[in-house]
Amino acid sequence: MFNSTVIKRAITRSRFQSIRLNSTVKLTKDSYPNVARANYAKLTDEHIAKFQEILSSNQLITDKDELLNYNEDWMKKYRGESQLLLKPKTTEEVSEIIKYASEQNLAVVPQGGNTGLVGGSVPVFDEIILSLAGLNKFRSFDSTSGILKVDSGVILENADNFLKEQGYIFPLDLGAKGSCHVGGVVATNAGGLRLLRYGSLHGSVLGLEVVLPNGEIVSSINALRKDNTGYDLKQLFIGSEGTLGVITGVSILCPPRPKSFNVAFLGVESYDKVKETFVKAKAELGEILSAFELMDHNSQVLTKNHLKTSHPLEEEHPFYILIETSGSNNTHDMEKLEAFLENAFESETISDGVIAQDETQIKTLWNWRESIPESSQIGGGVYKYDVSIPLDDLYELTNAARERLIEADLLGEGKPVIDAVGYGHVGDGNLHLNVAVRHYDKAVEKCLEPFVYEWVSGKNGSISAEHGLGFQKKNYIGYSKSEAEIKLIKQLKGLYDPKAILNPYKYV
Repeated sequence: MFNSTVIKRAITRSRFQSIRLNSTVKLTKDSYPNVARANYAKLTDEHIAKFQEILSSNQLITDKDELLNYNEDWMKKYRGESQLLLKPKTTEEVSEIIKYASEQNLAVVPQGGNTGLVGGSVPVFDEIILSLAGLNKFRSFDSTSGILKVDSGVILENADNFLKEQGYIFPLDLGAKGSCHVGGVVATNAGGLRLLRYGSLHGSVLGLEVVLPNGEIVSSINALRKDNTGYDLKQLFIGSEGTLGVITGVSILCPPRPKSFNVAFLGVESYDKVKETFVKAKAELGEILSAFELMDHNSQVLTKNHLKTSHPLEEEHPFYILIETSGSNNTHDMEKLEAFLENAFESETISDGVIAQDETQIKTLWNWRESIPESSQIGGGVYKYDVSIPLDDLYELTNAARERLIEADLLGEGKPVIDAVGYGHVGDGNLHLNVAVRHYDKAVEKCLEPFVYEWVSGKNGSISAEHGLGFQKKNYIGYSKSEAEIKLIKQLKGLYDPKAILNPYKYV
């Protein structure tokens, strides 16, 4: 019989919050001396005085210590030296700020929850930081259509909790849900844990309110689900990472909230077994399958060391799978899940597993997946590669990266690299390769880049699956886009932002 052992210990879900490392973060300009500051104006007292006319005194931050958290990215890998943080509370204030910045040739970095993983939301030099955290109002919700309209600074978890009270669900879930903003996930086209069920934001976002680089406000936030009048302009800003405009409002279609959730945590003996399990899950669970997450053995070792608690499965396995189902009838859903697991166990597709018996245990099992990013960083730092690869080759990148690090004598006791781990969303072919290190080291970066991107390109994959390009990957876009596509991207940037004041040194 399938092992449905009840998990007794609950662990609070990680908020994916920033962890302060002991080492001092080097300035990006010092770590990457080949990147030169563009010919933007330097911030002056006159500029600050003008911003004080637009905002109240508590909406301007110039204190160096307070600015530090906004100047540094979540991974403590990139650090700018901005002297000014602006915290507008309305779209009109954003418009006035951007209009003046454009007139004065001042570079601006839009920033949401600052949970990005590619250095896209922090300054490279002394750009002004524009925090959208103050734009945090719920504008409206239509309980008939499920259309939610919010300011861009609404925290994702708050949006989902609001929708829960209405019987709906936000069509995207992330480990960073307690910190990231709705506008930020749209600007980076985040994928997350629900994409298998609900698709990407390119399909669920109905309209946007955006402040262009000249300060003009453009809005399609009242668009309906079907609108075939002209170009679908909102698509330009979804995934544009704040380089074409500042998203201030979002209209998104939210599905009814499932009445039942079930989670199984499984152990399998090879990546081939992972693929077999996925094929069976799609065929036998069908419409109730909402997540299929892959975790390798090393990722769970790091997570166990971080969480300091017993693992859900007593025996160790090369690979682990988390399956979530969601539907309208718990009895029906559990019967389908148990039948699937029985068949998979009897056919020796899976070797072991547990099923959560209540909501607490569901959160506990999810925590073993969602805590991997934090666990990978806790040793001193982490190099992250978020890529899309055809399923047959999805995990092989992890093995290839590990072998390359060993050949370079960078992995092992006393070496900078602790280990390379692989995990991700099998449902959409998204692998997260995390190289956990004791400290950031240029030798590690040179070993992995552009090797990782060349490997992915050789498999006809994408070098960025859901976190964008930011500062980290801007020079490697050619591994995923053709020269003609890059030319069009640059033309669009030049058209919308001719002075290139929005989020410079990123994207292309």
